Amino acid sequence: MPLDLKRLFHALIIGCAGLATTTAGAADAALLARAKSLELPTTAPPPPGDPLVHHAAGFAQVMCSAVFITGLTPEFAAQNVGYFTAPYAQRARLGKPVVDRENKTVSVQVPGGPLRVAKFIGSQGCVTLPVGRDTLGFDPVQFKPALPDAATLRWPMGDQLPKEPPPPGVDNAKVKRAVEAAFANPAGMTAAFVVTWKGRIIAERYAPGISMHTPLESWSMGKSVTAAMMGVLIQRGDYDLWQPAPIPQWHSPTDPRSKIRIADLLRMSSGLRIRAPYDPDFDPAGPYPEHFYLYTGGINSFDYAATRPLQWPPHTVGRYRNTDPVLVNYLIRLAVEKRGEKYLEFPQRALFDKIGVRSMVIETDPFGDFLTQGYDLAEARDWARLGNLFLQDGVWNGERILPAGYTQFVSTIAPAWAADNRPIYGGFFWINGDGKIPVPKDAYYMAGAGGQFTFIIPSHELVVVRLGHFKGDAPGAADLDNALALLMQAIPH
Repeated sequence: MPLDLKRLFHALIIGCAGLATTTAGAADAALLARAKSLELPTTAPPPPGDPLVHHAAGFAQVMCSAVFITGLTPEFAAQNVGYFTAPYAQRARLGKPVVDRENKTVSVQVPGGPLRVAKFIGSQGCVTLPVGRDTLGFDPVQFKPALPDAATLRWPMGDQLPKEPPPPGVDNAKVKRAVEAAFANPAGMTAAFVVTWKGRIIAERYAPGISMHTPLESWSMGKSVTAAMMGVLIQRGDYDLWQPAPIPQWHSPTDPRSKIRIADLLRMSSGLRIRAPYDPDFDPAGPYPEHFYLYTGGINSFDYAATRPLQWPPHTVGRYRNTDPVLVNYLIRLAVEKRGEKYLEFPQRALFDKIGVRSMVIETDPFGDFLTQGYDLAEARDWARLGNLFLQDGVWNGERILPAGYTQFVSTIAPAWAADNRPIYGGFFWINGDGKIPVPKDAYYMAGAGGQFTFIIPSHELVVVRLGHFKGDAPGAADLDNALALLMQAIPH
């Protein structure tokens, strides 16, 4: 999300309702009026269950991933990571997480209510168990990247960095200053910072206790992974970007949702009705948002998203809502299984193995459905690899992995967002169309809650990755602004 929106959301999740109300009250009246004029006469009940029970599920999941994947201590994780599905203010109302290292579970007790449990299951990371169940609705699949040891290969397929002179034309002093700026404020809790120019790593630094092999919370950067996976399937011929999305629940031609195209889902322009914290009229005092329930409900996320009604006609209103990436993942599963391939291995085999990515963990719901709208972790170098795939127009080592023109699609302002004078979203990538970030307007980027970013800056042939612990969100964003500004001065264009 854009840095200014991120700061607002940081306030929302830690309970600063006053700031949220003020910001919502100052929202563009024309934007809200336009949406109201297009709204359809549909309703949808809020998610069932006690919100505190959902917060407990989020807390258990975040702690499980932090402890068993990232390798953080429970004490540090409880204070500093993952406020998105487990707001810090809500954690004080819950029991202390119990980490069972033998069974690889984290349990959080709801006072007077149920126990919520997340379990580490290996290649699928951690999974939140439904209330009252101790088993999953799918069989986990264990696998490893089909790649040689990264230590034996040169970057980018491996981790060896050749000893080369400083790149000509690059102001190396300013690059070093940019790295220092990214870590300037300790309160920003920057964990990893990697810069590549023309595919070459020219700057890299990690916080104490973090290394280039540490998978870190990445949140909604996973939406851009979803875009890449759909791109792979389009390149294979399984789908066309402009076809109506073949969601089984929308099979009837009289269902108005049958007119939602795959492109509309990628552009966050499906029109499906849910409550999400980025809606300009979102009221944090209202019911528990479906945007979060798709993580914490312990449900079949694909089926739940597919049963949401339309709020607006497709392709008319742009809103950042988790239904859309969840449903693209649904389409991915349908296509992969139709081919007879192993769905849970698909991202690694069809995408990550091809570009040298070894650390990406994509977590699932209890039924084995990928939750790449935000339950994903990876090391900074692997995000840099993915960024370079897009910088290189979807071609890697001479192989076209993403279809021709696809990177232009994802980096072009979505028409429904442009109609609201918000030139900030493309196809599961954010866009610097309003120029509020100190990089050129041609830049587009992956963004995740808590300060996770991968910038692709074509005019400078740059990819910039910044990962950080969630608690440092706001000061970390300010440091990143300064680092980006210095990089723009240091790198020729």
